Amino acid sequence: MPQLNPTHCLILACGNTLRGDDGVGPWLAEWAEDKFQSEAGMLVLIRQQWTPELAKDIARSESVLFIDCSIACAPGSVKLTPVEPDVSTQGLATHHQGAPQLLALAHELFGSLPANAQLLTIGAGSTELGEVFSNAVLDALPEACRLIEETIVQWQASPSELPAGDTSGNQ
Repeated sequence: MPQLNPTHCLILACGNTLRGDDGVGPWLAEWAEDKFQSEAGMLVLIRQQWTPELAKDIARSESVLFIDCSIACAPGSVKLTPVEPDVSTQGLATHHQGAPQLLALAHELFGSLPANAQLLTIGAGSTELGEVFSNAVLDALPEACRLIEETIVQWQASPSELPAGDTSGNQ
């Protein structure tokens, strides 16, 4: 299947900007879009939920950085982890897909996977109604921005290699 307009780096953020810390994914994606606006081959997509339609963009990308908040992590914790396709997924959930399921879907439908796929998560302190981040997430923004920048710069220098250094978010 021919690739049309391949994307060097796809940033795929998820979150609701009206639910406190859940909006950190879109905020970070907008930060990255501003930071790398002069770079060719960058595509930033922001959604309230990741849905199957995103598989096409993932399949035509060399590298994908997924960004989302997590209620399963300590508030303000920042983690960057590799993502592998979840081949055990049976059936198709149409409401919300996780990063591993979207990678598997990209491979299943389009026969293609990015060379690099990473998930950046930021632990949410509050997802109550509001457009303000918790103090924990505010304090974590510099670390999250640093990891995004290092990852993208590394991918630009050597697209098929993972970023160097500590990717756990711990120093």
